[in-house]
Amino acid sequence: MEYAEYRRFDAVGLAELVSSGEVAPGELLETAIERAEKVNGRINAIVRPMFDIARERAAQPLTGALAGVPFLIKDLHQDYAGVRTGGGSRSTRNHTATRHSATVQRWLDAGLVIFGRTNTPELGAKGITEPEVNGPTRNPWHTDHTPGGSSGGAAAAVAAGVVPVAGASDGGGSIRIPAGSCGLFGLKPGRGLVPAGPDHAELMHGGATDGVISRTVRDTAVMLDVLTARPDPGGPYLAARPDLPYAELARRSPGKLRIGFTCRSPLGFPVSSHAIAAVENTAALLAGLGHDVEEAEPEIDGRQLSRDFLSTWYVQLAQGVEALKRELGAADEDFELDTRLLAAGGRETKATEYVELLGRWNGYSRALADFHDRYDLLLTPTLGHPPARIGELEMSPALRKAIELLLRVRLAGKVVRTKVVNDVVLKNLEKVPFTQLANITGRPAMSVPLHTTPEGLPLGVQFVGGLGSEPTLLSLATQLESEHPWAHLEPPL
Repeated sequence: MEYAEYRRFDAVGLAELVSSGEVAPGELLETAIERAEKVNGRINAIVRPMFDIARERAAQPLTGALAGVPFLIKDLHQDYAGVRTGGGSRSTRNHTATRHSATVQRWLDAGLVIFGRTNTPELGAKGITEPEVNGPTRNPWHTDHTPGGSSGGAAAAVAAGVVPVAGASDGGGSIRIPAGSCGLFGLKPGRGLVPAGPDHAELMHGGATDGVISRTVRDTAVMLDVLTARPDPGGPYLAARPDLPYAELARRSPGKLRIGFTCRSPLGFPVSSHAIAAVENTAALLAGLGHDVEEAEPEIDGRQLSRDFLSTWYVQLAQGVEALKRELGAADEDFELDTRLLAAGGRETKATEYVELLGRWNGYSRALADFHDRYDLLLTPTLGHPPARIGELEMSPALRKAIELLLRVRLAGKVVRTKVVNDVVLKNLEKVPFTQLANITGRPAMSVPLHTTPEGLPLGVQFVGGLGSEPTLLSLATQLESEHPWAHLEPPL
């Protein structure tokens, strides 16, 4: 199959070709590999090829909803037995997965042919994808810019046409930010819907979840059916699922929705005129489709929410770093400087303080629930600004030297927790202040690619729903996709 024909189909379409006998899985795989080899030198999306494993699998009989479709998984948590899970870090060089993660097993059960792992920042801790160990992933629409993070490699591969859909995960916007940066669709499922096993009951207290980034809404809907095909027997609770498949519900009309929108950064920082235009144009489009749209937002202290989110990340990083040291024999120098700095801050957090901030998570959930009593969905920019340039967010040499000194004298953790440094860290969320709310509250949220800057950079808009609103989000996304198509758009690589 020629690439031009391959690119015309989404994953559902490719699976239909395989099912009808019009094309063999091996043929699709070779087309995907050829495309990967052509573009990966420019975008650095795939950091761990699995071509031989995939060729062997493609030669076997395959069954499932997406049998024979080439697929990529994220190089973080999505374990494939016998293959290293790098996590964007030097610290994992001695680790090879001994079993498939629950999500990978479900993708294999669906018949997907996994042929590589995609780039991610170290331990998934950034909204850009520029790990020292693998180098930066670049945005296919403009290779001087980031594709976002932490699922930046997944988004870059999908945007570049290597695959129509790829595995991703989201602990603070890591599906929605890359989707919004690369002109793609990205849905973060609600808490507990997608299994985190077998090694975890849930990640980041349920604030993080696996999912996908795709070119079409129906691919994400089918993938959600695949990932939630059965309950997780080791999960902490049984998440409610609709009676009908998500793929079917996505095709239904969303009806007339009440949608509140805001362009105001919850951190109080300026928002780009491009991000404001994206939301205002979307609001006008929604009103034209018959929805009730008005300016409104939840009554939440956005700066406190962001502080609580960052404190959670500090503690999670501290625990993750210590686990890698204990289990894999990693040393301090195996971690990037900013990872070590934030982990030091996490170690300074008292258990009582941590329990107290987790208690505030419920307050944010209840405030968002009050908003959803009045509105079906919240509309915001996905990003506060267009995607950053590669290297734009790097530390200065002087700051690196200061941090190295603080780490040596064991004062870094205390400094991280000061108001001055905390305000600096909050400033780094200026470009992505809108996504963390859905993670802390466990609500489903999606980024829809409805806007492009004059420079040709995609800029998505975000919708946040209430508990169990995945069908509403998917059906609205299908309506918007029909009204404002995007899947045919291709970057000039």
